[in-house]
Amino acid sequence: MNQPKQPTNSGALATLVIVFFFWGFIAASNSIFIPFCRTHFNLDQFQSQLIGSAFYVAYFVGSLILYLSSSFLGYDILNKIGYKKGIIYGLGISVVGALAIIPSANANSFPLILVSFFIIALGFSLQQTAAQPFAIALGDPATGSHRLNLAGGVNSLGTTLGPIIVSFFLFGTPSSANANVTVTNVNNLYMIVAAVFAAVALFFAFSKLPDGKDDAKFEASSKASYSLIAILVFMILIIIIGQFTALEKLPLLVITLIGIFGILFYSYSSASKNSEGWGAMKYQQLILGMIGIFLYVGAEVTIDNNFGALLKSPGYMTESGLHDSQISQYVSLYWGSLMIGRWTGAIGVFNFSEKMRKVATVVVPFIAFGVVLFVNHLYGNPIADLLPYSIVIIIAIAAFFFGQQKPVKTLLTLALLACFAMLFGVATKGIVSVYAIMSGGICCSIMWPCIFSLAIAGLGKYTSQGSAFLIMMILGGAIIPPFQGSIGDKLNMHVSYLVAAACFASLAFLAIRLRTVLKSQGLNFDEQIGGGH
Repeated sequence: MNQPKQPTNSGALATLVIVFFFWGFIAASNSIFIPFCRTHFNLDQFQSQLIGSAFYVAYFVGSLILYLSSSFLGYDILNKIGYKKGIIYGLGISVVGALAIIPSANANSFPLILVSFFIIALGFSLQQTAAQPFAIALGDPATGSHRLNLAGGVNSLGTTLGPIIVSFFLFGTPSSANANVTVTNVNNLYMIVAAVFAAVALFFAFSKLPDGKDDAKFEASSKASYSLIAILVFMILIIIIGQFTALEKLPLLVITLIGIFGILFYSYSSASKNSEGWGAMKYQQLILGMIGIFLYVGAEVTIDNNFGALLKSPGYMTESGLHDSQISQYVSLYWGSLMIGRWTGAIGVFNFSEKMRKVATVVVPFIAFGVVLFVNHLYGNPIADLLPYSIVIIIAIAAFFFGQQKPVKTLLTLALLACFAMLFGVATKGIVSVYAIMSGGICCSIMWPCIFSLAIAGLGKYTSQGSAFLIMMILGGAIIPPFQGSIGDKLNMHVSYLVAAACFASLAFLAIRLRTVLKSQGLNFDEQIGGGH
């Protein structure tokens, strides 16, 4: 029997999505800042990529610190202070990180730059841990994935605009793009970034958002703590081995993946037999969701991070491979594909009639595509090669209709479609292969809210704890991309995209398992949402 639906707090949701914009803005802007660091600090490519690694590792460390601190104090810190204050404090931490970049740049210290970015991402970790369940709490839980899609659409707008705005502050207008970037440019940029973070924090402080508190009693989860600490210790050991031995990167990365998945599967098996001491991990859907987030983030990031190298590979697009100056429109379309999908997924949050919803599902993707084309035109990129991508968008629209805004069905459909697209991209070359691989962006676009809402379904007082565990699994973005890159070094970049295909195939299997586990607990979001239309 379906329960009455809880109305969405639209005003609070509109305020909340502001922080989602800045996550995308900063994360995508790093792709502009990394080349500057490589030149300014005379780094090799691996060293310059440590900025991204610092980001993703910070999410894991930040969420782990929050969880272990709660365990030590005997109460859930986020439940105690409320989601609203959690976001405000997270913004404050990011302000400190942004300001720290200024003296780090002035001191010409790349290690300090890494520490600064790590601090920014620590703030993001707290913000995300609070904001994700907050968005779900601002309405009916069964439509929580729709609200996360809306927030994700705003996040993608940030990824689209961020590189342009950062490029302007660092390099000036396109006509002056070859101008030398000075430390003053960097100082000005991150002074503004810090000021914006502070302004948003003040805006939240004086807004009429609900506190989002949960006064439920906190129960110790010692076994979950040991599993998460084991992952951290294991990664530290791998880093030490990598630094002080001559072992190649690929075997170490394989060992890292086996170790992390081994710990998670052990936790899953142990919690199934005896739930005592596992906290949020006693819910099988949470551990399945953790694995899902790890794979999803890893797939999303690895497609993009290795895409430039693939485009420059001789014989893929052209006989000699594309030059750096020729790849930006293709890379930008990947991020744009995420925006296309997330804007479409956000339609469900609005109270449209069935007919209007269907019309919007067809129209909105092409509006988002128009934004992508306009951004590329603004850069001066040729867009003729991008126009046939409309065919991919039509296929994606059909998939969205087939998914019917149901989390399990949508996740399964998009995971299978993405797996096929990666396999097709590996089996072909040229622009058709590029379209296939870029389509992974559309498929990835609304996987996060599907996985997240399913993973925390039925967790009750463990919701914020479960949210922290899920945010930790953004760690996948720090491990799977270099894993694919290492395979690319051993074989070739084209074949390495089988890694992404394997991630998507695994996500399809997880979607089926999540549905089975939730149904066994009397939770079936697909039927709830289907019954409401």
